[in-house]
Amino acid sequence: MLQDITLGQFFPGNSILHRLDPRTKIILLFALMILIFTAEGWAAYFVLTTLTAGLIFLSRVPPLTVLKSVKPLSWIILFTLLIHFVSHDGEVLAKVYVFKVTREGIIYGAMISLRLVLLIILASLLTFTTSPLKLTDATEKLLSPLKKIGVPSHELAMMMTIAIRFVPTLLEETDKIIKAQKSRGLDFESGGIMKKLRAFVPILVPLFLSCFRRAEDLAMAMEARCYRGGEGRTHMKQLRLTSLDFCAALFVILICAIVIFLDVKQLALSEIFR
Repeated sequence: MLQDITLGQFFPGNSILHRLDPRTKIILLFALMILIFTAEGWAAYFVLTTLTAGLIFLSRVPPLTVLKSVKPLSWIILFTLLIHFVSHDGEVLAKVYVFKVTREGIIYGAMISLRLVLLIILASLLTFTTSPLKLTDATEKLLSPLKKIGVPSHELAMMMTIAIRFVPTLLEETDKIIKAQKSRGLDFESGGIMKKLRAFVPILVPLFLSCFRRAEDLAMAMEARCYRGGEGRTHMKQLRLTSLDFCAALFVILICAIVIFLDVKQLALSEIFR
């Protein structure tokens, strides 16, 4: 399970998504997320699914690696699907004890589950195709207007990026600790819930100690490099928008227009045949 968590991983490359300005990618990601949340019809979701598949192809990241990002949250998706199966009124297809599985519940549950899968994949593509340093710079630039009201944009961007960056490192450390404890005879499988919870104490204690040690090493390294926050700080590589960024923005606007048109058309047809 730990090897399936891909949050924070970056795949160097020279694909179209890699060459986009990170600010453009973040803004377009939020636009697509809003579009996914507001889309209603299956035609709109077909367009969004096709777009997501196209983005995976353009990123040149192995598709299996991208799909692996969904696996750690698969139980949430499955739980959401089951809840919607039995929580919607409509045409009853099956009955299990006091729960009724309806046709409308299956349709709506499948739509919500697809929505979650698309959101996870699009968010993963952002970290796969953008280095942590560029994410920091882009987040700082986007939050810079908030400096006028006293929000420390640079420090917030730095904290978020460091947190994302150290996810793979902490997962690797956790995996090493689990293997080390298993080699010493620690059993995670047998016993009741309380025994299994107590078995995780020998993992959590060294993991917390490792986190504090890494945080201290990072703080010392930043101090040794005279890091004093964002005040007066400059960037060796400046972010610049190119024609590729404007083309990507126009393409996403076109996709938004198509999805809205399909939803409006489906709503009109449903009103006509009601």
